[in-house]
Amino acid sequence: MQETQARYVGLDVHKQFIMIALIAKDQKVILKPKRVDIHKFPTWAEEHLNKTDQVALESSTNAWWVYDHLVNIVGEVYVANTHQVKMISAGHVKTDQRDATILARLLAAGLLPTIWVPPQEVRELRSLIAHRKRLVRDRGAVKNRLHSMLHRHSVSLPKGDPFNHTNQSWWDQLALSNIEKLQVSHELKQLAQLASMIKEADEQIAIISVQAPWRDQVAFLLQFTGIGLNSAMTILGAIGKIERFPTAKQLVGYSGLGARVYASGQSHKTGKISKVGRRELRRIMIESAWSAVSFSKHWRTEYERLAYRIGKMKAIVAIARKILMIIWKVLTKRIANHLENIDKIIRSLMKWAETYRTASRLGLKRPEFVRIELDRLGIMASIEKYQYANKTYKLPPSPILA
Repeated sequence: MQETQARYVGLDVHKQFIMIALIAKDQKVILKPKRVDIHKFPTWAEEHLNKTDQVALESSTNAWWVYDHLVNIVGEVYVANTHQVKMISAGHVKTDQRDATILARLLAAGLLPTIWVPPQEVRELRSLIAHRKRLVRDRGAVKNRLHSMLHRHSVSLPKGDPFNHTNQSWWDQLALSNIEKLQVSHELKQLAQLASMIKEADEQIAIISVQAPWRDQVAFLLQFTGIGLNSAMTILGAIGKIERFPTAKQLVGYSGLGARVYASGQSHKTGKISKVGRRELRRIMIESAWSAVSFSKHWRTEYERLAYRIGKMKAIVAIARKILMIIWKVLTKRIANHLENIDKIIRSLMKWAETYRTASRLGLKRPEFVRIELDRLGIMASIEKYQYANKTYKLPPSPILA
């Protein structure tokens, strides 16, 4: 093979192997689809690929591992949009050889639909957020099993949280069979373990929140009623870089909160939300919208107005969409959210400062931490003191942003 010849490489990546196809600019086959074991691929790539090659692969299992191995070997690596590639290349025949060849051909023709490749810090945050979500889901499943057992025995729950360790004696006194007691014991132990793991995940999220590139963005989201630290980090992880979205409408589309549109001839219809995009962003925006409606007079009024016209579920989606558009504005322009109360913002910043000793990890006192973030938001540098948890705190003079 000539080293200077422009080559386009398609990779169909699987758990155990990679199917590889090489195509020239004129669509001629340079290398018929070849199967390479996944553990041998790094060596194969170094021996057979070069800096003039362009590579395409789909976002799937092992995709980022393959991407990281190739990025310093070839000229360019593109990650294809799986959904759009399927629409372009749909056919009755689907094989690994065909999939690899199609990727190479689309890349050579300049028709490959691609996605943004997140840097390592974004991938790690997304992974941590997804891990925490799995732990919370598992905790919910355990609680449901315990509720189901109590329901079978027509047992009423004690006051407060029935799964709190202070109610251990209540569980021990239940009239259950030996098998059921064993199951309850194991479920409660699993709950305690999951609670500990969720706490560790939350602590790691708090630590990451004051590291680059997230530190100078978190405060802009904590301004919003209904958005706490975990929600803020979920949103930032899903977005990645706000500069990727020239308009708020594009960010809404990325979240899947935009309406489906059918326009042909004289017909123009809008349908349900597309649900195409980052699922975790869409989910957290809906959750944040419900919280905002519960605790913000502005959003509650807006929700009630919309619910009267279009129904409750469509109204909450509309609220989530509106909040996301404001998020785009404050992150893009680095400005404060004028809809929020300054006292509420300070409480949110103070909570961030004390969560898992966030401020002290930076060598700062909580008022110092809050002052830095208020200055980052450009909010009322003249504030001298504030109330938090029935205590008065004095803000120090404005420092240089940390």
